[in-house]
Amino acid sequence: MLPSTVTDRTVTARWMRRVVQALALALLLVVAAAAAWEIQRWRDREEEVRLRQIHTLTGTVERHPDFRSALLATTRRVWVYLPPQYPREPERRFPVLYLQDGQNVFDGATAFLAGKEWEVDETVERLAREGRIEPLIVVAVDNGGERRLVEYTPTRDPRAPDGGGADLHGRMLVEELKPWVDRTYRTRPGPSHTGIGGSSLGGLVSLYVGLGHPEVFGRIAAISTSAGWDRRFIVRFVDALPAKPDTRVWTDIGTSEGSAAVRDARALRDALVGKGWREGADLRYLEAERAPHDETAWAKRMPAVLEFLFPAEAGPHPGS
Repeated sequence: MLPSTVTDRTVTARWMRRVVQALALALLLVVAAAAAWEIQRWRDREEEVRLRQIHTLTGTVERHPDFRSALLATTRRVWVYLPPQYPREPERRFPVLYLQDGQNVFDGATAFLAGKEWEVDETVERLAREGRIEPLIVVAVDNGGERRLVEYTPTRDPRAPDGGGADLHGRMLVEELKPWVDRTYRTRPGPSHTGIGGSSLGGLVSLYVGLGHPEVFGRIAAISTSAGWDRRFIVRFVDALPAKPDTRVWTDIGTSEGSAAVRDARALRDALVGKGWREGADLRYLEAERAPHDETAWAKRMPAVLEFLFPAEAGPHPGS
């Protein structure tokens, strides 16, 4: 019979071998996982490079890369979609929809997430061809990159690093961009034929500027609006309106954007109803089932948004 010390050493050696084997296996798995992650990152980068080279513009989209704003002391790229009727009917004037985050509106090559855009050009072309909406001009202005948070928010939020520049952004739209568009293109310039829209913070600034300038904008698309910004500032803003303007408002939220976002969206809807908007008449509120907070989800909702804000008109088209 072996002494107990020999047996103990044998058991210890076996245990140590198993520990070393387990550690080696774990290390091998970590290395393999890291290698797989790096390979996937490389593939993702290659895919993004590929998608950045594929432009997805449909119809006539004119790009103005250096629209200068004296108010913002900078230049912005402005995209202008023109419907097929624009060159064919030279006496006709068209309603206009102004959209935020122009990078994401028409072209997958420039979108925040490569290849994922709002498909507004394709949607307007199809719906106008089918007679479901009025042919319209769509003007999309790029966001300011790192300035986006400031320019798209009306106030400072204690939870955010910056904000509160929406008034200046709104002035740029009202005092600089819209007059230039009305001079350059055949528009129907009145508020009943002029809309403003955006998503997320873009929806927030569109609702804020649109309601603040009812003499300019009579149609608002506030998609996945960041209604929780600054303790629901936009809800308080609606509550404080001196009177309900004659403005059609679309607002929505995806149910997969989080329970807090849904509660904020419902609070915004309730504020609008409390101010006098009527659901189904001049207000449309939607909770999109299982819809996330991204461009693909917003693209799917664009047909309904456009049909509500710019329904096809009966009768002759105005020339002036």
